[in-house]
Amino acid sequence: MILWMTRGMTTLLLWICVVQLLTVGEVWGPRLLKTWPSCYTPMQTNIHSSSSSFLEPKVFLPPKRAYKNNGYLMVSCNGGLNQMRGAICDMVAVARYLNVTLIVPELDKSSFWADPSDFEDIFDVDHFIRSLRDEVRILKELPPRLKRRVEHGNFHSLAPISWSDISYYHNQILPLIQRYKVVHLNRTDARLANNGLPLEIQKLRCRVNYSGLKFTSQIEELGEKVVKILRKNGPFLVLHLRYEMDMLAFSGCTQGCNSEEVEELTRMRYAYTWWKEKEINSDFKRKEGLCPMTPEETALILRALKIDRNIQIYIAAGEIYGGERRMASLAAEFPNLVRKETLLDPLELGFFQNHSSQMAALDYLVSLESDIFVPTYDGNMARVVEGHRRYLRFKKTIRLDRKVLIDLIDRYSEGSLNWEEFSNTVQEVHVDRMGRPARRVMISDRPKEEEYFYANPYECLDS
Repeated sequence: MILWMTRGMTTLLLWICVVQLLTVGEVWGPRLLKTWPSCYTPMQTNIHSSSSSFLEPKVFLPPKRAYKNNGYLMVSCNGGLNQMRGAICDMVAVARYLNVTLIVPELDKSSFWADPSDFEDIFDVDHFIRSLRDEVRILKELPPRLKRRVEHGNFHSLAPISWSDISYYHNQILPLIQRYKVVHLNRTDARLANNGLPLEIQKLRCRVNYSGLKFTSQIEELGEKVVKILRKNGPFLVLHLRYEMDMLAFSGCTQGCNSEEVEELTRMRYAYTWWKEKEINSDFKRKEGLCPMTPEETALILRALKIDRNIQIYIAAGEIYGGERRMASLAAEFPNLVRKETLLDPLELGFFQNHSSQMAALDYLVSLESDIFVPTYDGNMARVVEGHRRYLRFKKTIRLDRKVLIDLIDRYSEGSLNWEEFSNTVQEVHVDRMGRPARRVMISDRPKEEEYFYANPYECLDS
């Protein structure tokens, strides 16, 4: 009897242990498997449960790239959404070339917009990591041991030289990574050259930009909704109207502003120390084509280009400086002006409020899908959208020649040109400025003046 009771108690205790181990395994099992390569293969990541295999398509991931890891690269992006977007593409290319592990980039939270969004708030971080794993190893954070080292300041931080070719990173940055194991690049805008790079590097930049950087499902779904609403009413034009307060303060362009507004913009420019240029001649900059076009000038040019006055015009911009007063001419000429704020319920946009990069991402998606895209200034969003539309096999992008247009507008306003002469000349000037693919302009020893790679990714376009 004692023997049978002992066997029974032992069996019961073993059964309890098995149940407890299974419970713990559900929590910790996946984590353990992920750190054990022989048990966590690409094939296993694609297995779906039998109940969901009929509902969801299988995702086949590219195989992981095998290479000797030379160290870890941390990057802090600076600027607005599209400035950071280009920088992220560049840093993936650099990490691939140097055979280092890239940590998911940190986004700018200290610029004028003070957007608190992290990478995963704007981009699908898991897609970013998985879709590029055959090229570069990307981690969400440093391994614990190295993370502790960084917390104690045991790493090297620097701003790489602007417009550098890939040899700079091989000769200057790689030795630092091998020495310190972790290097932090604290500024990443325009740090990789437009031209003179190996073809595989250029193509990787495109792959990251047009495939790896996917917006979150929340942003994409709302963007699709805006496009569907617009499509119900026919074709639409996206006008990237760069006439926000910060743009005018930074550029010093005050055409059409009253004296109080000029003072306000000047005070704002002096308030931000990182805006280096303080004393600005607005008239000179405008005549040189260095100012964003005003809403009044834009209305005149769209009319001269014979844009249908009844077409829907989606305003992709922040709050226009001067409000309805400055928009009156454009609204009178083109009555179907819409914005995301007028097309969507306030509750739908509530999550994006005070997150300028997420609002810009929404405008980016709508801009890509538009029948015509017209930027009034060649900032980062205008250029990156232009390049993306070129990559999508040519969607019309009217690239305004502001220097020529300002001269024509002034001559028309003075009466030295009649309307027909003005309109015909505007159309002639823009015949070859519709965003068709073309070889990128290269200017030796003046990289800042070259055509921007992400505005015209010529190497990535099928001939």
